[in-house]
Formats: sequence, C-alpha cells, structure tokens
Amino acid sequence: MIRSMANGLTYMRKTTSSEATKQRAATLAPYLQAGDVIVLSGDLGAGKTQFVQGVAAGLGVRDQVTSPTFNILLTYPAGSLPLYHFDLYRLEEADELEDIGYYETIDGDGASFVEWGEKFPEALPYGYLEISIRVDDEGNRSVRTHAYGDRARRLLFVWAKDSKSRLMKCAGGTA
Repeated sequence: MIRSMANGLTYMRKTTSSEATKQRAATLAPYLQAGDVIVLSGDLGAGKTQFVQGVAAGLGVRDQVTSPTFNILLTYPAGSLPLYHFDLYRLEEADELEDIGYYETIDGDGASFVEWGEKFPEALPYGYLEISIRVDDEGNRSVRTHAYGDRARRLLFVWAKDSKSRLMKCAGGTA
C-alpha cells in the first residue's frame, strides 16, 4: 500500500484468468487522458504487464506489449493515446528517474503505467490510480484499484460505471 486509503475511492474485481484480466483492463482505455498515471503493484508474475497489454489493446496498439524490465521504459505511440510503460524494479535510487525521463513522461502527452512505483513514493504525482494485483494459489487474481487525487477519482468513477468493467466498490478502501 502506497498511501493511506482512508478518504479515497476503492474498487475491486476478481478475475480467473490472464485473459479475463486483460479484458477488464481494456475497459479502462476509453477513459484515459494525457497525463494519467497508473501505478501497478503486485508480486513478480501477478499480471501487471498483462494488465498493460489489455489497456494497450483497448487503445488500439498493435505492437506486441512486453515487460519493460530490462528497458525500464517502453513506449507505444501508435494507439489512440500514447502509452508509456515503466518498470522501476531494477532502479536503486530515485535520482535514476531523472536519467530515464520519468518526470517529463508522466506529465506528457500520454498515459503512463508504472510497475514497482511504490519503490519511490516521493516520485509519484499528486494524482494517480493504484492498481494492486494479487494471485491466489489457484491462479485467480484480485485486482484492487484505488484513486488518489481528483483526476484519478473521476477516472475511477467513470471506469467503474462502465458495465463491462464489472468493478465493485469496496467499503473503507479494503479488499
């Protein structure tokens, strides 16, 4: 958990396959705007990159979307909105974010998805969606989404109202 969820808006959805996770993620795409930041957390292999693959498909990205673990940033400019996919797992210090153009990118012309962003809480913008993915022993995923800031609250609210998202509100920010 990155920040206190006491005053926030939290929704949750369980999925039973990676394909179902991608389908749910695709329903977020129409509501994204330039400057939106989505922080993805979860264990290795939880489905963070699969979530981004679903959003990319929803944006009309035809390129293969892969994990940016070794590249740190992969860019997909060909969709209806540019998509930036960060993986901060290999970074050691917040100073390294300057070297990769992190701040310029998240304030730029597209939507930024940041895996392992919780490593550098001081570098997160005021407003962002936090999407936490957990996997149980049977491979089912619990996808919890929490909004921080006004724009993220509006984004989560309209996404949750989309009948295809099938998001369910959580009382008190708990899953």
